[in-house]
Amino acid sequence: MAITRDPLTEKIIGAAIEVHRAVGPGLLEQIYEECMCRELALQELSFQRQLPVPLHYKGVKLENNLRIDLLVEDKVIIELKSVNKLLGLHEAQLLSYLKLTGKQRGLLMNFNCERLTDGLKRMVL
Repeated sequence: MAITRDPLTEKIIGAAIEVHRAVGPGLLEQIYEECMCRELALQELSFQRQLPVPLHYKGVKLENNLRIDLLVEDKVIIELKSVNKLLGLHEAQLLSYLKLTGKQRGLLMNFNCERLTDGLKRMVL
């Protein structure tokens, strides 16, 4: 489901566009994550990176390796990609993270595009 624009996601997208302009497409996801962290800090946005995602099944907390790339202002989950094309699987991953964490907003960003806006999806529960 598409999300309407809001000031926080607009600021995050602006930070991502700045990163994409500076380093371009074709790098590893981890590089974009490092750059995003620096840019978010410059924008004075609080964030957590590689945040574990809790997973409960039938009343039991399961050990898992699920991690959110970035959580900005404790409100918006950012899932970073550097792939040829975003797939439904990538969208499903972000939706699952939203459901598991109870967060409402998410951004899926594919930095491996000529224009970052071509690889951007806003999502809301």
